[in-house]
Amino acid sequence: MFHIFQYRPLRLITQKSLSSMCLKLMLARPVAFAQIWKSWFSSHSLLGNKNLILMGPPGAGKTTIGRIVGQKLDCPVIDIDNDVLETTWNMSVSEKLQDIGYEEFLEEEGKALLKFSASGSVISLSGSNPMHEAGMQHIKKDGIIVYLDVPTTVIMSRLKSMQVDRIVGLSPGISLKDILQFRKQFYNRWYDIRVFCGEDITPEVVAKKVLDAVKRYQDSEVETFISTRCSRSGRSVEKDTHKYFSDVVIQGLAPDGGLFVPERGLPKFTAGEWQGLIEATYIERAQVILERCIHPADIPASKLAEIIETAYGENFSCSKIAPVRHLAGNQFLLELFHGPTASFKDFALQLMPHLFAYCIPRSCNYLILVATSGDTGSAVLDGFSRLNDVDKQRIAVMNFFPEDGVSPIQKSQMISCQKENAWSVGVKSDFDFCQTAIKKIFTNSDFTGFLTVEYGTALAAANSINWARLLPQIVYHASAYLDLVHQNTIPFGSPVDICIPTGNFGNILAAFYAKMMGIPIRKCICASNENNVLTDFIRTGVYDLRGRKLISTFSPAVDILKSSNLERYLHLIANEDGQLVTQLFNQLENQGHFQLRKDLLEKLQQDLVAGCCSDEDCLAAIHSVYSTTGYILDTHTAVAKVVADRLQDRTCPIIISSTAHYSKFAPAVLQALRIAEINQNPLSQLHLLSSYGALPPIHWGLVETLKKTGNGDHQVCAADMSVLMYHIETLIQNHFM
Repeated sequence: MFHIFQYRPLRLITQKSLSSMCLKLMLARPVAFAQIWKSWFSSHSLLGNKNLILMGPPGAGKTTIGRIVGQKLDCPVIDIDNDVLETTWNMSVSEKLQDIGYEEFLEEEGKALLKFSASGSVISLSGSNPMHEAGMQHIKKDGIIVYLDVPTTVIMSRLKSMQVDRIVGLSPGISLKDILQFRKQFYNRWYDIRVFCGEDITPEVVAKKVLDAVKRYQDSEVETFISTRCSRSGRSVEKDTHKYFSDVVIQGLAPDGGLFVPERGLPKFTAGEWQGLIEATYIERAQVILERCIHPADIPASKLAEIIETAYGENFSCSKIAPVRHLAGNQFLLELFHGPTASFKDFALQLMPHLFAYCIPRSCNYLILVATSGDTGSAVLDGFSRLNDVDKQRIAVMNFFPEDGVSPIQKSQMISCQKENAWSVGVKSDFDFCQTAIKKIFTNSDFTGFLTVEYGTALAAANSINWARLLPQIVYHASAYLDLVHQNTIPFGSPVDICIPTGNFGNILAAFYAKMMGIPIRKCICASNENNVLTDFIRTGVYDLRGRKLISTFSPAVDILKSSNLERYLHLIANEDGQLVTQLFNQLENQGHFQLRKDLLEKLQQDLVAGCCSDEDCLAAIHSVYSTTGYILDTHTAVAKVVADRLQDRTCPIIISSTAHYSKFAPAVLQALRIAEINQNPLSQLHLLSSYGALPPIHWGLVETLKKTGNGDHQVCAADMSVLMYHIETLIQNHFM
């Protein structure tokens, strides 16, 4: 019998049995839809005592949709309100509620649910059933619970048109909206599958979405990942080239040196689904988007919701998490610096450690290796240090950064963020060396094999080469657009441009992915500093490192010449031609350059435009914006502001990603504000900036971090692979042995 609740065994026991049916479903004509679903369910999930259970607020359409689904599957349909409660009580639900009151009603409703049993049926719950814990535990064990998630505003409109004036919990002083919001916590607790429903959607369409969602839930083989360097011919032969989400979170880098990408691409949201998220909070948007990108066989929806709440619930200083602020004219700032370490990296690195801890096997220790050009280091150290004590005993972090290539405050922050399972090592070189060294260590099978055998420890990556780092960034780009719609700046469907200070290409790639998923982004504008290899590449199609030396600038997080995530983008526009991607990046590694074909360059230039900015222009922009608006930009955001001013055509809004708080780059910002004498103590610099009373306020979380341990100690090593490997082995011995 097919067991629907065994998430991890599910993937192991169903691969062969499901594959032929999946193929039939994908190739079937629409007219055969109902017959195929009947065949599927009769031989699999509704065999024996398994039910399909619809849950949601009153007005979600559970009864109507249940009937349609039951008809398609040719199975019994049971409505808890009509067929169970009213039959048991011999009166209508509204009469019972009026007769005994809210609290007693919930108890009586729960008792009725506890006595109820069914098999092979479609069951529509009442809107208040999920509020009774024992009743829900009883019914959940016999089936899959599907949450019909309808926006609160839509539910209120429906209830008004239905002239519903009484639901469980409604009393003087408590609004209908408050009750509906209160109930969400119970719906979120019980569901296995969420079906997100927009405003203008018919019951028939919702029913199809339910069946599609259940099919996805049952079939984990559909959502696999491949390497950007995997050839088309290799996919059908080499079974090991296919990985699942939990695999790619753990492995980080593909064995062939490529980066993991979803084999079937990212899910596409309809306009109605996006519009249904306009009123949602950031956390609610993240839950809906990430559930569609992470299969429940890897992380169940309820666990994912718990992880997202942990990551974003209390660790960000702004309740909106990623607010959008009007700057001037048609320019808006997406503030991505309200996390604990004051940069956009917190969005991924408050979430990823919990994803990683859930996915790894319990029998092995893991050392996370990180290369940083500035912001990633402290974000990784902070994120992994927030794991529970058990996970910290089996997961440690080693952060490599260019000793003289980050700002003084960034260095102080990385040193201050060191914890019992997290360490930083300064390398006497630049970021490109650190990043390349880590890639080589991962593909050194002798060294990684030695660590596994000798110490029972595996290596993993937390840089943006890891898919779990990239995925959460899609959320804030989508959320920024939805916020502009919510603020009545634009109607949904109107395009925006997005300008992002870019070094490793991860942030701008996440924006492009949001576009692919249905967010109306017109152009992604790549903003470089004086290390403008990406600007030249986007303009000419030639990626050329010959004769280039890394320039140290006021925007160190984008002082990068080798942009790792560019490989994912090229794999996409090259129609997943892994052989071509391998050829290009081997040529870059061996000869220092490559050139795109003309057709690929034309595709690229439809998506991307690029510009660059000097240090002088960067500081001038900070001074100009502060003088005219009272707002202080950090040095990276200033780079994007300069490029946006030059490249925007002012026919649509442009969202500039503000990737870090200016506090992290105090010396450069104070120079831009034309302060003559600058104290070299980082805390003194921050206190001086706070005296300006500018927007945004000083990042006090950063101040507190620097106060805790001062500048502390950290190790410094030469730019030598063997030295880095020695530090790795020493850390493993000290922490795990």
